[in-house]
Amino acid sequence: MSQQTVEAGGRTRTFTTVGTSARNLLLVFHGSTQNGRTHQKFTDHSYDRLAEDGTAVVAYLDGFKGNWNDARRESRFPARKNSIDDIAFTRAVVRKLAASHGIDERRVFAAGYSNGGQMVMRLIHEAPGLLAGAAIFASTMPVPESFLAPTEPVVALPVLLAHGTADPIVPFDGGSMTWWKQKLFRVGGSSLSMPQTAAYFAERNGISTEPAVTRLPARETTTYLERSEYRQDKRPLVVLYRIHGGGHTVPGSKDKPFVGRSNRDRTAADLISELLEAPQIEWQPDEQPSQS
Repeated sequence: MSQQTVEAGGRTRTFTTVGTSARNLLLVFHGSTQNGRTHQKFTDHSYDRLAEDGTAVVAYLDGFKGNWNDARRESRFPARKNSIDDIAFTRAVVRKLAASHGIDERRVFAAGYSNGGQMVMRLIHEAPGLLAGAAIFASTMPVPESFLAPTEPVVALPVLLAHGTADPIVPFDGGSMTWWKQKLFRVGGSSLSMPQTAAYFAERNGISTEPAVTRLPARETTTYLERSEYRQDKRPLVVLYRIHGGGHTVPGSKDKPFVGRSNRDRTAADLISELLEAPQIEWQPDEQPSQS
């Protein structure tokens, strides 16, 4: 594990890497008030397993004063107020690790939690082609009038989402945070529900069929997973893990005070492995899909 720096957007930015060499790169974006190292602990080092078995180099990026300059119009934290160029930062990390760790720049994946999930959504929309796949935890799409990133051009990619039905911070059913949460996290506006968010990404990938829904075997008694898979022809798939009884957490981590329960039947690394193993499909709207 090593702490590294890059110059991006006129600032020196920091990130932590785990692993020495791999084809895949996993970029991890933390939640509000965290940094890369605290998020590594928050997730019980789950992503590190991917580096330990040689599947991916894992990079934990540090936001600006605990946040990312996401695409929500009503965000009010310093990363937004200072117009921090987090897209340039992300690109700089990819370039540096491609040179130093043998990363294939066509195999860059991102995982984001909460505000970090919002940042991943921004990357999907505003940096088309940068990512080969994305995982979004405990974060839902803003409603259209609150979303600042362009919706065109569309470069389709596999998207994996996971969200607790009892999330006390980001409501599973969408809408707005309560006033005190908006004040605490310095955000505002409204969001889609998590099922609407999954349907949005499915439609964006050209998928019009209803999802196949499966309840997964559960070892726990307090939470369980329900998997909704949006798949059509050879278009990039979208998968939603509905964590029944889950809070504002990442799968596989311990239960956390204030933010709720976590499901431990699968870990974040398990879900990311599913994303890494998904076929790489080149497909754009109004084109016939092809698999590479």
